[in-house]
Amino acid sequence: MKKVERINVIMRYINNRAHFTISEIMREFNISRSTAIRDIREIEAMGMPLVAEVGRDGGYFVMNNSVLPTVRFTDNEIKALFIAFMATRNQQLPYLKSRQSLAEKLLGLISENQQDDLVLLNQILLFEGTNPNNPDLLDLSDLPHPMLEKLIQILLVDSYLLVSVKEGKDTKSYPIYLLHLYREKSLWQIEGFDLEEEKRRIIPVDNLTDVKPYPTKKRLSKKKILEKLRKQEEVINLVLELGPKAIAQFKKYHPLKLSISYTNPYQTTAILKTFIHVDHPEELTEITNWLLFLGEDIKVRETPEEVIAGLKERLSLF
Repeated sequence: MKKVERINVIMRYINNRAHFTISEIMREFNISRSTAIRDIREIEAMGMPLVAEVGRDGGYFVMNNSVLPTVRFTDNEIKALFIAFMATRNQQLPYLKSRQSLAEKLLGLISENQQDDLVLLNQILLFEGTNPNNPDLLDLSDLPHPMLEKLIQILLVDSYLLVSVKEGKDTKSYPIYLLHLYREKSLWQIEGFDLEEEKRRIIPVDNLTDVKPYPTKKRLSKKKILEKLRKQEEVINLVLELGPKAIAQFKKYHPLKLSISYTNPYQTTAILKTFIHVDHPEELTEITNWLLFLGEDIKVRETPEEVIAGLKERLSLF
């Protein structure tokens, strides 16, 4: 991002927030501390009334929101927003009741020429999950689990939850601190810290029967939770070298918790390090299938014997 563009975006960023810190600017825009400070000084010089707060948790706040002009999207930004929205068909988006209503409101905000472009894009672009015979159809699979919206509404206020989960014929309750709410393999999942058993727990949203805030008296602090999780971090037991073909496959699909580190500036080689729970049959099967999906363009530096056995068993079926 060029400096002029970055400063413009930073101005929007800080103008939309009651309070911000240098660290937040550094993290959000991936810039150094000195660059963040220089940018903020330039923004102040342009007339944005920033007030600095001293102290350990100090930062800045904007005195008013009348400095920047009305937001206007460029043609390319409008297209990007529209395409991103239409690409989410059949993605179980929370709060989505009528895709057509949202699309029509977006069209109503822009010029006639921009409207024509978007209508044409809607006709010619087909995304995964789109019904080619009726692209505007809102399939049943597009509707999220009814508990998802309730869960998010509570999360906006509190991350300590008591969740009731259907397990077979029984229903069990777990007190958790929610770490992430994510979507993988077309399913929404909760990643949380079990406050009673003091371990990480994955819960499918589809299995939820109820969710409510967890009583304050029984809570661990977030700091203690993160400390316990760090102590439980597993030792790496799977190390792979990926070539360009395997990297392309990785980009198509990879389990959420896995990431790669590129080992050359052209991003044609990479290394993957992770931990596999060999005593979890489901995880072992998933990682075995995924390694086959990556293909031949990988070199195994380190792997559990159970993974090798699983690969041999799968290959013997072909």
